[in-house]
Amino acid sequence: MSRYISFRDFDWLLLIFVLLICGLGVLEIRSATAHTKFAGAHIKQLYWIAGGIASMFVVSFINYQKMLDGVHWMYIASIASLMTVMIFGQKYLGARRWIKMPGGSHFQPSEWVKLILILAVAKYFADLHQRELTWPDFIKAGAIVAVPMLMVLAQPDLGTALTYLPIAIMGLFLGGVHLKQALTVLLLAGLMMPLAFHVLKPYQRERLTSFMQPEADSQGSGYQVIQSLIAVGSGGLWGSSAASQTHQAFLPVPQTDFIFAAFAEEHGFVGALTVMLLYFIVLMRLTQNAQTAPDRAGTFVVMGVVAVLSFHILVNVGMVVGFMPVTGIPLPLMSYGGSSVLFMFLALGIVMNVRMRRFVN
Repeated sequence: MSRYISFRDFDWLLLIFVLLICGLGVLEIRSATAHTKFAGAHIKQLYWIAGGIASMFVVSFINYQKMLDGVHWMYIASIASLMTVMIFGQKYLGARRWIKMPGGSHFQPSEWVKLILILAVAKYFADLHQRELTWPDFIKAGAIVAVPMLMVLAQPDLGTALTYLPIAIMGLFLGGVHLKQALTVLLLAGLMMPLAFHVLKPYQRERLTSFMQPEADSQGSGYQVIQSLIAVGSGGLWGSSAASQTHQAFLPVPQTDFIFAAFAEEHGFVGALTVMLLYFIVLMRLTQNAQTAPDRAGTFVVMGVVAVLSFHILVNVGMVVGFMPVTGIPLPLMSYGGSSVLFMFLALGIVMNVRMRRFVN
């Protein structure tokens, strides 16, 4: 089978647009951190991008069908890694999410668990062979995602845990969920929402409600939203050369969760629209690759990547403009952070893997 695989079928156009987004991210990280203690972060980001590209090419040559055959072992390893974080993980600002690696770097297992879940859900629904989705099938698919999701919530990391949901939703949608099943689950979720809300920690509850009236606590839970809105608004049409919100440190963590606000302030509406257009092209290209996948499992894998990427963009940009609560979800390929960058390139590697085998029987 390998003799039919070549880089002629590699999606070079997709990679070009991905690297354009990465390049804009590196430039913005450099600008946002130039006179702060994080100066030089853009160099580290370049290293992560280079490592991600190398990983992408390696993964693209490992037959994704073999990955799917061994996904149960990967799933067990992902659960073990999350347990390791709970026991030995480094605690920072009240959360235990990272494992300290040699050299002082930190690894966040919850990021790569998303990739395992995409494969696990794809394998599960591919094995159903398009038969009618029963309630036991529905519950099993939900459990595959729910177990690691609850473990990540316990860290606590609400933002990352929420990114697991679109994987399950996309799998169920493509798997043929019935309207009655979907409505029943939505009704149960609505009834359980008040209980789930009270289980959250106080600061998490504040984050989920403060975005609606950030001015009610302008120096506390609403501070980030207010400063982000000021930054986006001050960018105008073409951007602000002063970029006071970003460069004078009014905007919190501009190189990570609020990088889109920093970019919008420096490059204005036109710059922000350009970034959104690039993301749209990437999503459309990914969807096209899902349509040309050689089998059902390949389609599920690529659409799982589409679901996670779309969710990240929607929530992060919505958070920046005050339409979504602040949940700590980074903007893919732009925000500073090694775990996020590696996840995206590994996910793209599997997408390329599927694409390069579209003509293989």
